[in-house]
Amino acid sequence: MPSSLTYPGVYIEEIPSGVRTITGVATSITAFVGRAARGPADADTESPVIINSYGDFERNFGSLDPAYPMGYAVRDFYLNGGAQAAIVRLYKGTDGKPAKAVVAIANLPLEAATAGSWGNQLRVRVDSNVSPDIATSFGLAVGDLFNLTVRDMASGTQESFLNLSVKESPRRVDRVLKAGSALLRVAAAPALTDSVPTAHAAAPAGKTVWDDDTSSTGVAAPAGQAVDSAALDDNTYLGNADAKTGIYALKKTDLFNLLCIPPDLRGGNTSKPVYQNAMALCVERRALLIVDAPTEWGSAGAITPAVLAALGLTGIAARNAALYFPRVIESDPKRQGQLDTFVPCGIVAGVMARTDTQRGVWKAPAGIDAALNGVQGLAATLNDAENGMLNPLGVNCLRSFPLVGPVAWGSRTLRGADLLADEYKYVPVRRLALYIEESLFRGTQWVVFEPNDEPLWSQIRLNVGAFMQNLFRQGAFQGKTPNDAYFVKCDKETTTQNDINLGIVNIVVGFAPLKPAEFVVIQLQQMAGQIQT
Repeated sequence: MPSSLTYPGVYIEEIPSGVRTITGVATSITAFVGRAARGPADADTESPVIINSYGDFERNFGSLDPAYPMGYAVRDFYLNGGAQAAIVRLYKGTDGKPAKAVVAIANLPLEAATAGSWGNQLRVRVDSNVSPDIATSFGLAVGDLFNLTVRDMASGTQESFLNLSVKESPRRVDRVLKAGSALLRVAAAPALTDSVPTAHAAAPAGKTVWDDDTSSTGVAAPAGQAVDSAALDDNTYLGNADAKTGIYALKKTDLFNLLCIPPDLRGGNTSKPVYQNAMALCVERRALLIVDAPTEWGSAGAITPAVLAALGLTGIAARNAALYFPRVIESDPKRQGQLDTFVPCGIVAGVMARTDTQRGVWKAPAGIDAALNGVQGLAATLNDAENGMLNPLGVNCLRSFPLVGPVAWGSRTLRGADLLADEYKYVPVRRLALYIEESLFRGTQWVVFEPNDEPLWSQIRLNVGAFMQNLFRQGAFQGKTPNDAYFVKCDKETTTQNDINLGIVNIVVGFAPLKPAEFVVIQLQQMAGQIQT
């Protein structure tokens, strides 16, 4: 009823329906952690860099480089159907050597936007060819403005910024470069002064010459030679959870579903402590860790229960991890197409993303449709008997079959060993559960602080039930009817008076997951000849 009825007539009032649509979250946003030639590092950015193609990766972090295996893993991800990725670039400094190239211009301390030797190729030019009218519009004198041009000599990328100033104005140089430049920043120290940067001598009429002869062209080069990251150690990977560095930089991103940590060096391994901490982070963020088999696992016979236990990826948290063996063989375009061995985590993440798009997160990312694109071979060739040894241990095998080619031929979590009999032994079951949990977590935020009684419980049942019904119609659950496939319970049985007094509302959601058909048994029988009597 309207709050006040003051005049005779008709009053119109809109009544809320109570329907709050729960939208499913993404299922295959993949996080990659490792070194790169350039790009924002974990401590320098407000959040990991989100990319939507391998071209995005190259623009932000540089092209393929044999020194940085993460780039190959990201390439494999997109070759196999990946869509969106979150990149965490790690950088370990070298004592006594600058991380960022510093460009010396009088009264204006400049540095490369990100760490690495790539900044040594920057060239910067300052001139004072500005319009008096523009200076007046900013409330400044014409002598307070200058133009700045920066060029990356390696890639040819060039940026120009007009009508900058070191004085407080809409064109203050530090804010303009931070907002608009991918190459250059004003160094944090020394602080900006009121002095205008000294303009270099004019370039030859009609053109700007970019070369190392800065005295003749008016172009400034970096004064100090920056260095690339040293090899990463466990401390750099693990960083600081409170400062959100290392793998914990992923706490800055809103959502990721899969996590890949390629080894820092080709042919190396990601360490056990890194994987163990990453697995715990995946449990916290409702994500799945894709584990690469160690390089010393050269054959199926090398993998035993004791060897698996030695990885330290055990316990209930192992539901959020899956291991794939063996490594893959691919051609390296940076080494004239020579074949080399690479970790499969990026490929597997791409297969999962492709399967999610084509079938749904409840479909096992394995089988003859789970082709490994870009793969020339496998580091170990497995037969059925060897596959039969590893599958019961929870090791997912990569196999190659005639005509089919290399495919993923396993879909178990690290709790998938037959001995454990875990309810989340299968990757699609675990990922579907994580998907439902994250979607309901985000889709029920409106419930907080609502009156805790039957009207609220009814709305919760309506909205959560609609979400689960939509999944049922897409074929995500077992059962012929909704009652067979799922249930949503929120009433006085789940939420007692004591719960209400404590401010608690309990929602119980159950679902009947689809299990992949791992073993197909065909029974063949001869029909006995029919005897006429």
